[in-house]
Order: sequence, then C-alpha cells, then structure tokens
Amino acid sequence: MHIFKRLVQLVIFGCVIVTLVLAGFYFYMRPDLPSVAVLKDVKYATPMQIFSRDGKLISQFGEKRRIPIKLEDMPKQLIEAFLATEDNRFYDHFGVDPIGMSRAVIGQLMGTPKGGASTITMQTARNFFLTREQTYTRKLREIFISLHMESLLTKDEILELYLNKIELSHRAFGVGAAAQVYYGKELNELTLAEIAVIAGLPKAPTTYNPISSPERAKFRRTTVLQRMLVSGYISEEEYEQANNEPIKTKRHGVEIELNAPYVAEMAHQDVVKMFGKERAYNEGLRIYTTVQTDLQNAAKDAVIKNLYAYDERHGYRGPIYRAWLSDEDKTFLLDLKQRLLSAQDYQQLEATLSSLPTEALWPQDYPSALAEVNVYNDLVPALVIAIDEQSAILYTKDNPQLTLNWDGMKWARAYIDDSRQANPPKQAKEIILPGDVIYIRKNDINEWQLSQLPEVSGALIAISPDTGEILATVGGYSFKQSQFNRVTQANRQVGSNIKPFVYSAALDNGYTLASMVNDAPINKWDRRSGVTWRPKNSPEIYEGPLSVRKGLAKSKNVISVRLLRGVGIHKLVDHLSKFGFERSALTKTESLALGSASITPEKIVAGFSVFANGGYLVEPYIIERVENTDGEILYQANPDIACYSCEVEQEQYEKSLLTLDDIDVERVTQPVAPRVISRQNAFLVTEAMRSAIFDGGGNWSRGTGWNGTGWRARSLKRQDIAGKTGTTNESKDAWFSGFSRRVAATSWIGFDNPSRNLGRTRVNSNLGPSQTAGGEAGANAAQPAWITFMETALQQYPFEPFEQPENIISIRVDKKTGKRTNRTDSSSMFEYFIQGTEPRKWVDQQNVEEILEQQQVDEELF
Repeated sequence: MHIFKRLVQLVIFGCVIVTLVLAGFYFYMRPDLPSVAVLKDVKYATPMQIFSRDGKLISQFGEKRRIPIKLEDMPKQLIEAFLATEDNRFYDHFGVDPIGMSRAVIGQLMGTPKGGASTITMQTARNFFLTREQTYTRKLREIFISLHMESLLTKDEILELYLNKIELSHRAFGVGAAAQVYYGKELNELTLAEIAVIAGLPKAPTTYNPISSPERAKFRRTTVLQRMLVSGYISEEEYEQANNEPIKTKRHGVEIELNAPYVAEMAHQDVVKMFGKERAYNEGLRIYTTVQTDLQNAAKDAVIKNLYAYDERHGYRGPIYRAWLSDEDKTFLLDLKQRLLSAQDYQQLEATLSSLPTEALWPQDYPSALAEVNVYNDLVPALVIAIDEQSAILYTKDNPQLTLNWDGMKWARAYIDDSRQANPPKQAKEIILPGDVIYIRKNDINEWQLSQLPEVSGALIAISPDTGEILATVGGYSFKQSQFNRVTQANRQVGSNIKPFVYSAALDNGYTLASMVNDAPINKWDRRSGVTWRPKNSPEIYEGPLSVRKGLAKSKNVISVRLLRGVGIHKLVDHLSKFGFERSALTKTESLALGSASITPEKIVAGFSVFANGGYLVEPYIIERVENTDGEILYQANPDIACYSCEVEQEQYEKSLLTLDDIDVERVTQPVAPRVISRQNAFLVTEAMRSAIFDGGGNWSRGTGWNGTGWRARSLKRQDIAGKTGTTNESKDAWFSGFSRRVAATSWIGFDNPSRNLGRTRVNSNLGPSQTAGGEAGANAAQPAWITFMETALQQYPFEPFEQPENIISIRVDKKTGKRTNRTDSSSMFEYFIQGTEPRKWVDQQNVEEILEQQQVDEELF
C-alpha cells in the first residue's frame, strides 16, 4: 500500500510537472500562435474558372485543383472511411487523443511504432498553419492550435475543413477535387472501392495514389476497408465486393465544355491585370466571357475549314515520316552511302538496312509507329499498311483496318512551292506508300480524307457593333501548335481593307458616292515623296471615270490613291485615327491608300463596326463579369455603347427639352461610345460596301460583265450585309471584313513568316467545278471563312436593313457622269446623298462623251 501511494504521488507530481511545462511552453509560444478565428470564414485556394456567356466551362487556371464541398453534401461512407482510417475517436476527444498519443509514445520508446498520434484536428491545424517539419516544437504548436480550434469550432466544421483542405496528390486538394482527378466523377457518384482509395491517400499521397502506384493503392485500399469493417461501417459482403474490384483510374483533366483556348488566354490575362496573380489563381474567381458557344464553335470551324481548303489546294507535302523503308528506299540509300562512306561504314549500314522489314511492321508494332505523333484538332494519325491502285488500308488507334478511298486522296497532287503544284495523281502510289505515317480527317460528307497539318495561319473575330463585346474569336489553327494570338498580337498589312476608311474621309471632304474619279494609270512625279510612283490595279484593268461607289465595289487601287490626293495625306491620317488605328501605324505616304498600314484583326473589326452602328467607336472586350465562389459579382462590364436614341435624349435633356418623366433615366445615364463619324457618312460608306457584294452588271459574253469583289457573300441570301475584301501587295495577307447591323466580323489568312506570300494554284482536274484556282486574295482565301461563320451568326438576328438617317436623300443620276437625269433606263440609277451635296447639273445625253473627257482632265489634277 505504501508503495502504491508513492506511485500515485509520483504520477500526480509528474502530471503537475508536465502540466506546468506545457503551460510554460504555451505562454512562451502564445505570441507566435496564429489566430484560428480565420477558420470561421476560410477562403480556400481555389483555381480560376473561365466560362462562356451561356455558362460553358472553357478553361481553368491555378496551381491547385479544389472543389469545396459542404459536409452535409458529402457521402456518408466517405466520411466514415476517413474517420475509420485517420481518427476513429474524432467525435470523442478534445482535439488531442490521449489514448492515441500514449500508444504512439510507448511504441516509439519500445521500438515498435503503433501508428501516428495526429488527430484530424491536429492534421487540420498543420494543413492550415504549419509545415511538415519533424520537430517537437512544431508538434507542440500543432497541439496548442488544435486546442484553440476545438474551443472555437464544432466537430463538423473541423471535419469539413479537413476534407476540403487535405492534399491528395496530382494537384488535387480536398476530396471533391480528388474524385474529379482520379475518377472524373462527383463525390456522390463514387463507389465504396473508389472512396476507400481516396481515403487511403492522406497517409502518403504520392506513394499510394492509384495512377502512379496501382498495386500500392490496392494494398492501402484493403487497409481502409478493413478498418471500416472493424468499425462497423460496412458489412462483410460490402467489404468483399469492394476489395475485389480492380483499380481502374486515370488522370482526368478539367471537364472542358467549350474548346476555346484563345478566348481563355485573353480572359486569363485580363483577370490577372485586374486582380493580380494571387487573387486570380487562388480565390476561385469565376470569369464569364462575352463569347457565345454556338458562335465560338462556328468561328473555330470556319477558320479550320478554310485553312484546310487553302493548304490542300496548294498540294500535298508528304507523310509526317516513314515508319519503315521500302526496297526502293534501301537501294537508293545504299547507293548514296556507298559513295560517301568508307567500306567499313558501308558494311555496317548494309547490315542494318538488311535487318529492317521490307513490307510492313509486325501488327503489334503499329501503335508504336503512331505513339510520338501529335494530335491537332480533328486530325487523326494513321499508318499506311497497304495500298491498292486507288485505295489504301490504314491503321489508326481506334480502327486497325480503315479503308481510305480514292475520293479521299485524289486531291493530293504534290506540293512544289506556294505557287506551283505537280500534275494530279492517277494512282494511290503517287501519293502514299506503305509505311507512311499520315494525317486523315472527316470531310464535309463525314468520310475519311487524307489531310495534313496546315502551314498557313488564320484568324477570325466577331463583335457586337453596339457594345464591342467579343462574340467569338479564334487566334489560329491550334493553340497547341502555337499560342500566338493572331487576332490581338499580329499586326499585318491590311491591304484593301483600308479602303472603306479612305472613302469615308473622301465623303467628309467634298466627294459623294456619285463623284466620278478617273480609273487610269498613275505615272507622274510626286512632289511629296520625291519619286515617281506607279500604283496598279489588281487585275491591271483600267476603265476610265468611275463613280466612288463603283470604285469601292471593284476595289480600284488607283481610285483610292486619287481620293487620298484629293483629301490630303494629313487629313487622311487624322480621319483614320478616329477609327482607333494607331497613328504610328499610319505611314504618311500614298501607299497608305492601298493598305500599307499594319493593324491587328481586333482593331480592324472595331473600325468596321463604326460603319455598322452609325458612327460610334466601341472598344472590344472579352470579360462580361467576374464572380467569387459565393456568386458575388466582383466586376461587371459597363461598356460605352453605340446608341443614337440615347445620344439624342441626353442632348435634349441637357438642353432642358425633356424632363426626367419624359425619358428613361437609365438610358440617359448609359455611357455612350464616342461618335467619330456622322450617321450619314457611316450610311453612305456602308451602301458602297453593299455594292461590293450585291452590285454587278454588264454583259459577260461581251467582256463587260462585272461583280463587286465580295460577290461570294450573296450565298448567304441576306440583303442586310456589307463588306470589303483586302489583299496586300504580293498577296502576303488576305482579309475580309463585313457586318450586319448586329454583328461585325473580320477574317484574315497569311503565313506567320511575313516574307512568304499566299501564292496561287491551278485547276486540279481530279476535282469538280467548285474548286478555287488562280491567285490567292481576300475574296477567295479569307472571305470563305467569313461566309461560313456568318451562316451561323446571321441565324440569331432577323433581317434588319441599315437605317437611312435624316438628311439623306435619294436622287436619280446618270451612271456615266454622276449628273442628275430623268432617264429611267439602265443608264441611270438612284443614288444617296447628304442633303445639299446632291448634283445640281443635269446630264445632256448628247454630250456625255464630252463631259467624260473633261472629267478625265480634271481628275488628273489629283
């Protein structure tokens, strides 16, 4: 009894000493202990997500994958699996488990570890506030923080924090992210076996993760299931079924619903500028862009289809590589090497070549032939196994015996250079050989077609002329191939796409749509530049005096230059800068009238929108709003809009002609975009651009027939559109920009290497009459993408003609002279004028030729 009392006293004394020591450590460390109050309103480091306007996920940016989930929304079995594995006494202890800690200490002293002493509360404390360093000081801090947490938070709150914070490998933090990364599922879709795998990860996430270590993951899963069974959470039957399931998992990326990487990167960069990197990548910001899913898909399809069409009509550049050598290849190489190598080297080469298969790889080697081939968009890598006279048998990852018919390869005459192609092939062996690794794709009729990775680049952007919101944008063929965004980063010469802006300046400086300008060669000394300059039409045809309207419709270069001379270079630069074009890009030479300025497609489409909306310069933007994880709006776009009625009401209100009761206050206070040209000017230039599409005439059989350069857009069967082609000198860049009242779009095509031109093609006799041939230009190289896109875009907007502004009148004029006429036959037409600028003189049909001769003399003054 005496000994027992002494032992009790020693235990009590030891407890007192330990308590005093711990208290001493606590008060010593207290100033450095973090406040756990922040856990009441914790903000998880959650990645930024980018969506389309209609809520489709486009991309995710951030170092950590995390999907915060409320405890009540988590499956019961998941919670039980973690409790059974990590801390089965969680709801019974006060943050520190004396039993578990004693067991761990005794195990360490005896050299037989009995498991860790960390509770879920202690692990949560470490995850939020501490590092993983193995020191007693860190462990004491962990205990003290855990006690604080237990006094401030409920058990459920702590468990929820733990399950959302814990690291589970492969950049997955929290159980919600782990379910997505390993199984591509929501938590409530997981099986018991899958839950057990995730619950086994905290002990050693890298060691036990099922992707890199499936066998270890299976062993750890058994441990978790055994503990659940012992704890009474599952039955023997459930244990056996889950334990016998195979480990099936792979790394699942973010479930992208809209593939628009150029959009994602534009939004990503803007958000980082707005909020900084720390907030952008960690606060779970939800970015809603202005793009619409259907229009974005239409833009992407239009660009890709157009690039395929251009690239393939210029010829087939051959296979990606040869997977094996034919007998002919061996003979050629041996002959070549025999003349270049020593005898010893030659013998070694001969032995190597002789060991290669002569006809085909073994079937089991087919996948290896495609293993290193990159996949872009809809291109499918394929291995040519065998060929017939006009067909081929291919191996692909998804189809080991795919037949490629002649219709799918007959286009593939050999590429020589950008302006030359070989003769059309007659047999398959002229195109491909067994052992070729090639690309194929599905064509418009859903049949397989030989293809290739385009070398040419393209871009398309569409915006709302009323607000500037970007409806769709594609910066190139493939973001995987090149992250360079040609919509916003490529300053390319605009060619004839500049002409509507030149004509707009002319209309503000004394010209009308009926003004006659001489379409004749320019060949005289230019006092401004000090050289003789000889701009030429393309094609090099000159027709004498033409109206301003017809000059733009037919894209006459010399007329554009004469208009520049009539306006003056300094006035023209001033006028062009109103459309948002940088003055530094507007060279003060006469070549400016032909598009020597280098401008991005984004700036060009904003400029064309000025004509579409009646004279306002809107700013393109990509972000509609930004929300936090709670749905609170942190940023809402409030763009300056093109709104004529708003402008009128605002002016009348400021002049006290209207009261607040007479107007919509929100409309008056709505920011209105700056007006840069008059409504009348915008309407007249738009009319001239409509002529580029819809006007034409003459007799084709007699050589007098003509069309505007944009005539292909008639296929849209909409009269409420306007547009302009653009081709630069030597066809290095090709453009088409056009618009309806509610959507404006610009299409560009060219090579990233500015020294390479788009070239030309000749007719391929293997193809039908609808093929494109001849020189590449805006009309046949860029406009097809614009048309394809607008086929979808215009379906969203009902027919809406361009509104005729006040002070615009229509007068019948003579086509040859631009004078007023009473004739109602084909020699006359109605033309629009700003009131007061209409012609005063009437044409005398008997002296039309005399008038034309005098006008030609007058025009030479320009």
